[in-house]
Amino acid sequence: MCAMRAPRDDYAPSRIAYRVNRLWLSPIFRITMLWLLPMGVIGGGIGLWASQPGSQELVRSIQVAVMARMRDQPDFQVKQMAVKGASPELTREIRRVLDLQFPMSVLDLDLDEIRVKVSAFDAVAHVDAHVVLGGALMLEITQRKPVVIWRNARGLALLDEEGHRVAVTERRDGAPELPLIAAAGAEDAIPEALAIVAAAEPLKDRLRGLIRQGERRWDVALTGDQVIQLPETGAVAAMERVLAMDEAGDLLGRDIRVIDMRNPDRPTIRLGDEAFAYLKTLRGLEKGMSN
Repeated sequence: MCAMRAPRDDYAPSRIAYRVNRLWLSPIFRITMLWLLPMGVIGGGIGLWASQPGSQELVRSIQVAVMARMRDQPDFQVKQMAVKGASPELTREIRRVLDLQFPMSVLDLDLDEIRVKVSAFDAVAHVDAHVVLGGALMLEITQRKPVVIWRNARGLALLDEEGHRVAVTERRDGAPELPLIAAAGAEDAIPEALAIVAAAEPLKDRLRGLIRQGERRWDVALTGDQVIQLPETGAVAAMERVLAMDEAGDLLGRDIRVIDMRNPDRPTIRLGDEAFAYLKTLRGLEKGMSN
């Protein structure tokens, strides 16, 4: 009789071990077990600790101590302010309004608030504020350039080519090199006004200013109480036509008060008092001679 063999060990994995091995082959399961789960446990522990009143007070104390230490570090000190792109007058006003006391820590600088305050100046189109190496607060200003003086109900204002106010002035001779425009709506038609002024260059010594009429067209005021009334459209061409007539017959050198170009196809003139009286006398003489 043959001897009985001992039962062979079963090397196949159990059902649980098989399922665990299959799960371990999944990248998501491995990341969860190796990274996400430990991080969640650690984060939960930190959150539980931080929620305690004593822990919160300790964190605030550490934060205050660290900030105070950083404020005292030379590398965090701002020693001066530089303003680039602004006129000396605007620079002085910016320094006065900001009123920053140097040296100060960069942690105490609110760059957004500084930008808001500087942008509030009429003459500032854009401002960039940042701290540069060496401990300096740098303000880079894009300043508006005035091109006209606008006389309105509130006084005199300097405007840029887009109609934005650059500054106010109390006197016309505060910017004598700039042309004068007047009346409501003039600030909305500055490009056309500048084109008319450029066309009237031969009359620059006599040009007093441009007056907006009905917020739709311009009158050109000259010395000697002469007025050139321009049309709503084609104002520059009408101005050039007046200059051509003046060159041909000294039109503006005569006793004429108004040159009406509102209808370019039929320009008319209005005589001055002396010219009108002379014409009336001349017509009376002609009538007497015909009788």
